[in-house]
Formats: sequence, structure tokens, C-alpha cells
Amino acid sequence: MAEAEDLVAEIEALEAKLAEAKQSITARFIGQERVVDLTLSALLCGGHALLIGLPGLGKTRLVETLSTVMGLDGNRIQFTPDLMPADILGSEVLETGADGSRAFKFIEGPIFCQLLMADEINRASPRTQSALLQAMQEKVVTVAGQTRALEAPFHVLATQNPIEQEGTYPLPEAQLDRFLVQIDVPYPDRETEKDILLATTGIEEAESHQVFDGPALIAAQRLLRRMPVGDAVVEMVLDLVRAFRPDDPAAPERVKEIVAWGPGPRAAQALMMTVRARALLQGRLVPSPEDVLDMAKPVLVHRMALSFSARARGEDLGNLIDEVASGMARKEDAA
Repeated sequence: MAEAEDLVAEIEALEAKLAEAKQSITARFIGQERVVDLTLSALLCGGHALLIGLPGLGKTRLVETLSTVMGLDGNRIQFTPDLMPADILGSEVLETGADGSRAFKFIEGPIFCQLLMADEINRASPRTQSALLQAMQEKVVTVAGQTRALEAPFHVLATQNPIEQEGTYPLPEAQLDRFLVQIDVPYPDRETEKDILLATTGIEEAESHQVFDGPALIAAQRLLRRMPVGDAVVEMVLDLVRAFRPDDPAAPERVKEIVAWGPGPRAAQALMMTVRARALLQGRLVPSPEDVLDMAKPVLVHRMALSFSARARGEDLGNLIDEVASGMARKEDAA
């Protein structure tokens, strides 16, 4: 009993701290509460996030603000077609000492940080994109045969422009699967855009303050894994993920018709983690089936692919996920 009470007290303390962090972030990133929640969820789960949105919607501002509020050492890389792996990871240079001796010295690249913004990641060549894979999954990099650990915590927040695809290289499926969530950054509504104009075109702008630091974020990530999850939530996670595998007997006919391949077990793991984070951010001690349905789209949409004929007809994976999730919600209500 005492252990359960301690867990509740720790979760409630973390909820209060997260509320303060969110307030500090939204002071500079105005009106995009959903985007802020999903990004914080990715950090709480120890994962990476892919931000999809047009230029000028504040993605860079969000990452810079997160770096300040979460107390993380941040770097930014602008991906271009001529960017090489060594530009990201670092390289060895021959250094001459005062006594004339020579030795190789490793110069760290910008990936040696805690929060990396990979801006327009699909503009880099596949060779450069793959340089991130080991870092994203294993939190280490290997250069010149030597493996070097990255400082914990380590998170990648990558951005993509959803419209302009000329001269870009689509991310391989193996790398897309490393992103915990895909976050769509929409245009603000009229009132929000008015608030942005008034807040950012004056003499002074709102400032964010540090709430977390690296060790505190790691502690929060560990606490998240201790949050209890009910059987109903576990079953819904399994039902939802398996519903999008076209070769599964339980998959809806529409999924079998238009989906080429569906999400793997890593998607179920991501969903289990993100529903806990959503509950925390909303001030609840345990996740609910509603959390599963809400997190389905950001967790699953980049882990699936439409068939060729479905793409030709202009089908949309996001709409399909919403459709299946809505069907499950109706079943849940009926039960």
C-alpha cells in the first residue's frame, strides 16, 4: 500500500511539473496545444518525433523552446543534398602536437547533443539520413571503427515539408519506424493567428524558463513506465494495431483492400507508452481507452503504406485510421 501511495505522489508531482512546462512552452508557441502535447509525449516516452508542416508554422521555434524548458543541450542541422555523414557525426583530424608528434583527434559533430533538430530531413541523401539510424535506435554513433555513446537523454525532432517534394529523398521505412510519433503542424485558426501577430511583432516577446533538466527528464521517463495500464487499454492497443495488418483475419475489409503493409510490434509498444504520457499531461493517474483512440493516428500513420491502386485513387491513411478508430469507439460505447 505504501508503495502504491508513493507512486501516486510521484505521478502527481510530475503532473504539476509538466503543467508548468507546458505553460512555459505555450507562452512562445501559441495556440498549438495538440502539437505541444504530442511533442512532450515523445520526450516523456524517450522517443523521437517527426514534425510535418509547411514553412513558417513555428516548428523551429517549438524545438528551441523545448530545449530551454526541458533543460537540454540542443543543436540544429539544416539538411541539404550535399550534407555528408561526417557533417553530422563528426570526423577524425590529424593533429600535430607542440613536440612535433602527430595523432588523430575526433571532432564531435552536431549530433553530440541531447535534443537534435533535423530540419527538412528528407532533403539529405539516403546515405546521410542513414547516419542518424544508429543514433536514433542505439543512442551511439560509430566513426572510424570506434563506437561513442551519446549523452542521455537523446532525442531527435525532425521536420518535413509535406508539399514540396522535388529534390527530396523519402525516408526509408526502417527510419520512419524509429520515430515514436508523426506530428502534423496545421495552420492556426484566425483568433490564434491574431494572438501570434500581437505576441511576436512588438518590442518584447514572452520568454520561456527552464523547468526540467536531463536527469529530471530521465527520471520522468522511468516513472512513466511504472504507471499502471488496465487490461481494457492493453486489449484495445492490440486490437487497434492488429486491425491495420491486411493479412490479419480480424482486419476490416477496407484495410485489406487499400493497405499494402501494416504496423509491427514496435507500433504497439509506442502506443502503450504514449497513452500513459497523454494521461499524465491531462492530469490522470492511469490511461483510458480514449487515450488509445486519440493517439492512434500520430503513432500509426507513418508505420503503414497504401497499396499502389489506393495511392492512385487518392486514398488517405489518416482518414482510414480515424475511420477504424471511430468504429472501435462505437463498439466500446455499445459495450
